[in-house]
Amino acid sequence: MNRIVKILAAVLTIGTLTSCPGGKDNPDDIDPSGVPSAATLVFPDNNMECTEGTVINDTQSTILFEWENAANADSYEVNVTNLNTNSSSTMNSNTNEVSVTVERNTPYSWFVVSKSDGTNATANSDTWRFYNQGEGVSNYAPFPASAVSPTRGQTLGSAGNINLEWQGNDVDNDLVEFEVLFGTNNNPTTSLGVTAQSSIGTSTNSGQTYYWRVISKDATGNTSQSEIFDFKVQ
Repeated sequence: MNRIVKILAAVLTIGTLTSCPGGKDNPDDIDPSGVPSAATLVFPDNNMECTEGTVINDTQSTILFEWENAANADSYEVNVTNLNTNSSSTMNSNTNEVSVTVERNTPYSWFVVSKSDGTNATANSDTWRFYNQGEGVSNYAPFPASAVSPTRGQTLGSAGNINLEWQGNDVDNDLVEFEVLFGTNNNPTTSLGVTAQSSIGTSTNSGQTYYWRVISKDATGNTSQSEIFDFKVQ
């Protein structure tokens, strides 16, 4: 009799473990470490003009930033950067949205940090860019270019000829050319030339730190300057 009772108990235990697919008790859904995953951004859309939000005045509006809930995340930190001034602000939220007041007719980047109460580990989402709508604006300046290679702060193993590569975007899709400023001064002024491509070649010497920035230009003459990027050569 005891043997039969043990067998029945085992069957009931197995049934309990497998009866909750997708629930919190499903082992496949639980990260034992409790480390939060990266959030997936939803709005404002990447590399687009944001025409939604509440207008506060001629220069400011409020936008509701949204993202998908991340596994193991108890709270989020939203980081928003004004790409014209490189000034950043952070907001905290216990949900998957937060309202942020931003400047109109201004490009921004944003990303979300997932946090968990049970660990100091965090996870960063992708970084998206958007242009907040301005009153009466029919054509926007390009987004400031972002460095692709060398990455900011990278150390190259040897000197010689390299390609500087970047990524440019424009909500109007009318980018026409880029000018690259390059040098060993932390505010480079020497032009490597103007190109319609997203890369340009240059030469480097050992033991130097180099600085570079990209000026993007669109078909109507609007321009934007990237941040100053830097890299070292061993």
